[in-house]
Amino acid sequence: MTTVTKTIRFDAAHILTNHQGLCKNLHGHTYRVDLSVTQPEGDTNDMVIDFKDLKSIAAEVICARFDHAFVYSSSSEGEREIAAVVEKHGMRTVALPFRSTAENLARYFFAELKPRIPWLSSVKVWETADSCAEYCE
Repeated sequence: MTTVTKTIRFDAAHILTNHQGLCKNLHGHTYRVDLSVTQPEGDTNDMVIDFKDLKSIAAEVICARFDHAFVYSSSSEGEREIAAVVEKHGMRTVALPFRSTAENLARYFFAELKPRIPWLSSVKVWETADSCAEYCE
């Protein structure tokens, strides 16, 4: 089987409420997201997916929503309060029903992309150059 991977990047801020380390504070990342698509067994096409199409879908589903936004957990009172101030001043926010860990973002992006990319096999979310979480089917 053949697998192709497209990388996209976006910048966002977040907080990890109830975390004991420094990430409990407001901070940001330049996220790197690797999207891997695996050609189904028996498929003889010489292209798994057009990289341009993969980039376009990822830009629409992920970047258009998350880039330069404050990503927060809608279940956290403190994060909701910060989001309200950010929104009051005309800035972008993204409310999620979970903490915005790399692990949760990888699962979430996979679920959001899978209907548009049926052969999506994994999503890897990098918070730093040497730290990532991967969700695969």
